[in-house]
Amino acid sequence: MATSEDMANLDAMVSSLQAVEKTLQGVLAARDELLAIANRLAMSIAERGGGIEDSDLTLRAVTAELATALRVSDRTVQRRMVAAEVLVERFPQVWQAQGAGLITVGHARVIVDAGSHIDDDAARAAYAARVLEFAQDESPNRVRVIAERIAQQYQSRTLDERHEDARGRRDVWVTDGPDAMSELHIYGPSVLIHGAHERLTEMAKELARAAGAASGGDATDRRTLGQRRFDLAMDLLLTGAPAGHDTVDGLLGSISAQVAITVPVTTLMGAGGPSAELSGRAPMDLASARALAGAAAGCDRILTHPVNGGVLSVDRYRPPESLRRRLQSRDQRCRFPGCGMPARDSDLDHTRDAAFGGETSEENLAALCRRHHVLKHQTPWHVVQLGDGLLEWTSPTGRTYVDRPPPPNTVTFTEPPF
Repeated sequence: MATSEDMANLDAMVSSLQAVEKTLQGVLAARDELLAIANRLAMSIAERGGGIEDSDLTLRAVTAELATALRVSDRTVQRRMVAAEVLVERFPQVWQAQGAGLITVGHARVIVDAGSHIDDDAARAAYAARVLEFAQDESPNRVRVIAERIAQQYQSRTLDERHEDARGRRDVWVTDGPDAMSELHIYGPSVLIHGAHERLTEMAKELARAAGAASGGDATDRRTLGQRRFDLAMDLLLTGAPAGHDTVDGLLGSISAQVAITVPVTTLMGAGGPSAELSGRAPMDLASARALAGAAAGCDRILTHPVNGGVLSVDRYRPPESLRRRLQSRDQRCRFPGCGMPARDSDLDHTRDAAFGGETSEENLAALCRRHHVLKHQTPWHVVQLGDGLLEWTSPTGRTYVDRPPPPNTVTFTEPPF
């Protein structure tokens, strides 16, 4: 049973957390203000450019300057800048309420999202004021439902018109998580998403019923409904043909999934060592790595130094392009600071332009995604190679950032202590 002292300590803890949360929200609101100012500055500089293409490059250069200083991706900074300006400029009451600690960043996000299509300034202010009255006493999830209802009363465009715009943002993306697991996100029209989910659910239920009938009522399929749904979804995505979009000659249906994995041979043999890695981005379980290694039509063999782990050579059962494979093995991802785009999806760029005598060699090549390849060639950003795969980037303001190739997923040996 809790004592009076326990209750007093709990009360003090709650009060302290409330104070910290209020301060935190104020700091986040201040950050949004700076990001909004940065976005306006970037747009102002871009508007003085020589056209849409130059403006876009200027905007990239500015966001890259901020991103490298904050040690995040410039794509992330650009999204934050746009979102911050929307909050600060279009929903000032919401931003001020967050700064005062009356609501959290989660509340602000759902209010802005629900009211994003209210174009009239007065209507938008009236909408925000009504939702804020409710938001100060409820969780963001509850606020979302109310905000969407209130927003409908101030919309100048119909739901069908807004839905047509939203369809243009449909997308699929991946988020990596711990324990060699990842999430596949699909954003699109609700009727299609719910329809697909319902179909998977019915297929999973039918699978369970069929397994039970085949075993005389003693079900042998011990998977949960969610697990069967997942297994069916992966089976459809990895092996099914897109009948509604395929070409006459079945070109899309013939495409198979491809992934790149790295795994030390000692690990593959069960002798211990680092775990396998998927495309240099996420770990993967050994059972899957062994299955893929056994089924692969070909693989890159990467010889590394037994002490420092450096890449010594790369060969392949069925070559060529040994230099490309060697550099992709070294770089693993785009070599602009903070970028995680896989090297296999990037360009191999001459650090010193070939037109000015730059050699096509390991010492003068590095993987750059298309975004940062263009940034390097058409903005004031500059890069030089320092040796051993080190790239030194210089920003338009003169700041320097050294990008190091990620350590290879390998085994190294050291002398045992005496």
